[in-house]
Amino acid sequence: MIKIENIEVTGWRHAIRGMRNPMNSWEKSNSCTQGSVWCNEFCENSIPECDKESGLYIGPNDLNLMKQLRSAGTDHRKFMRMIAVYLDITAPLYWWKEFDTYKVGTVANSCSTMHKIQAKEFDRGDFSHEHIPKGSGAYSDTWDIKTSGMFFCLNEEDGIYLSSEDILDCMIRALNHYREKYLVTGDKKYWWQMIQLLPSSYNQKRTIMLNYEVLANIYKSRRNHKLDEWVDFCKWIETLPYSVLITSRGEK
Repeated sequence: MIKIENIEVTGWRHAIRGMRNPMNSWEKSNSCTQGSVWCNEFCENSIPECDKESGLYIGPNDLNLMKQLRSAGTDHRKFMRMIAVYLDITAPLYWWKEFDTYKVGTVANSCSTMHKIQAKEFDRGDFSHEHIPKGSGAYSDTWDIKTSGMFFCLNEEDGIYLSSEDILDCMIRALNHYREKYLVTGDKKYWWQMIQLLPSSYNQKRTIMLNYEVLANIYKSRRNHKLDEWVDFCKWIETLPYSVLITSRGEK
């Protein structure tokens, strides 16, 4: 599971101005980028191509130069590092572990498990579990459960099998048990039980700053990843203003 919200893309005017510095070609710029002001309302002439979502219109002169620099390689497309993207991401710890590969050009402030793990009662909504089989296998000895490979044998002699969902529920009950103990006693030994038992499916929220260059690296490497979260993240990248600069999709 991945949730993306509170998206803001900034820096277009600065990126366009900067990319024209090497050739002193500012007079060739024909974009209208006025932040929160719709370009149709700001520019002298109405522009049908104005992006109503971002209030952004990149003129053909600037867009062609951007594409040329993008294709020339990282040394030439420094303007992409100046287009900043801010967003909030909620995702499981196993996904954040891979996201943390991207250290250069990113900043993150996360909700703290160290300080706030005990702040609320745990429930299923705190964990990514969309691929976990539904239904309890406890006390069942049917042929399907024994042979499916999707159930854990807790006690074969008594025919007790647990589904993945059962195991998740047991983990949640254990975490809430130690949470209550910690809140009542303040004893750190119970806090350690929560910290060290917390599964990697636990969802954490972070506020992220990155840029179009980082997103280009992510898109290239992760769009066909086995994790659904990466596939969904790359689909979100495709929705950004002028995402063609990141993805090269639709170009020969």
